[in-house]
Amino acid sequence: MTEVLTYENWTEDQLTHILNQNPDYLDILKWAFKEYKEEIVYACSFGAEGIVLIDLIHKVNKEAKIIFLDTGLHFPETYELIEEVKKRYPTLNIDMIKPKISLAEQTKWYGDELWKDNPNLCCHLRKVVPLKEALSGVKAWISGLRREQSPLRSQTQYINKDDKFQNIKVCPLIHWSWEDIKMYIQLNKLPYNPLHDQGYPSIGCAPCTQPVSDTDDPRAGRWAGQSKSECGLHLK
Repeated sequence: MTEVLTYENWTEDQLTHILNQNPDYLDILKWAFKEYKEEIVYACSFGAEGIVLIDLIHKVNKEAKIIFLDTGLHFPETYELIEEVKKRYPTLNIDMIKPKISLAEQTKWYGDELWKDNPNLCCHLRKVVPLKEALSGVKAWISGLRREQSPLRSQTQYINKDDKFQNIKVCPLIHWSWEDIKMYIQLNKLPYNPLHDQGYPSIGCAPCTQPVSDTDDPRAGRWAGQSKSECGLHLK
């Protein structure tokens, strides 16, 4: 029996063997669930990419585990969408992961609106730490990263050795364009966040997300006016 690919036994030869079969996004999802079975989760932000991946995952594994990092700062539209998705895919196991530190405690220890004064720390407390804890019990996780989203993400592979969380990160949508995402949603009549139609190509926490006019940069509205462009989940 072939050994399961994990962070600890990762080799480039194993990756090459898998990719030499010229897999597409659905092949990668099928491989991931066959390889890891119950030990893989999808960390979903419920943006447009997230909705596409949920639908694709549901075609492969109707009882897949999906986690949402509930910072307590998301738009009402995001929470409403999650409830709609739960009704559409009742067999999926969607878990709302909350930080151990409440917003009230964060204010007490770090002051009001930490996301303005120190957004990196805020993201670390409310996203990175909770995801690290959620991934501690599994071998792999799925992400909706696409190469065209940013220069940082342009080198993402289908299967990645994730040094940050010491895990395997599977990214089925790396070759999809924004137009591909929108077309899939339209053709399959999927629910999606209405903020996408109001100038929000990328949707994160409400205090740190703004509408943009430059839709050529899908992440332009995240942490606008700051040098920050990533919450830290995909940084080494």
